[in-house]
Amino acid sequence: MAAEQAEPSGSEAGRGLGIAYAFLNRRERTVAEVRARLERADIQADEIDEVLAELIGFGYLDDARYARVFTQDKRTLEAWGNDRIVRALRERGVERELIEAAIHVDDGLGEGRESGGELERAVELLNQRFPSGPAAQRDRERAFGVLARKGYESETAADAVREWARRATV
Repeated sequence: MAAEQAEPSGSEAGRGLGIAYAFLNRRERTVAEVRARLERADIQADEIDEVLAELIGFGYLDDARYARVFTQDKRTLEAWGNDRIVRALRERGVERELIEAAIHVDDGLGEGRESGGELERAVELLNQRFPSGPAAQRDRERAFGVLARKGYESETAADAVREWARRATV
């Protein structure tokens, strides 16, 4: 029903809006993802702009909201580090400023390393994955590898491994 009320005047734009609504029905998307989908459907550029303006105007598309939710979900559910989150959001076409804002808002105080947010998340991940702590150097290397694959910077990963080992000996 909302699609009928929000449909732009032209039939091509109406078809584009229908495609966009179906695409957005599966999960939240970025403006760039919806634009690419409409381009694949051979919708004309001016009609794409009209459809995107409608979707943004009605609040169905919001890259800032997408970046915030994506950042929070990936940190909470998959324990991703900032680097991996940034790469994933860039691949989805989110603007740099919106990515930085999402990373900073979720960290609380600013940069992850300065606030301790990302370091604490990394140490917590190691505590979950390796609850007994490091018994040998190989355990530290494995822990570092886990953090690197999750997208933590090398410095943060090294600091987290040291902190994890320190806490395990206390």
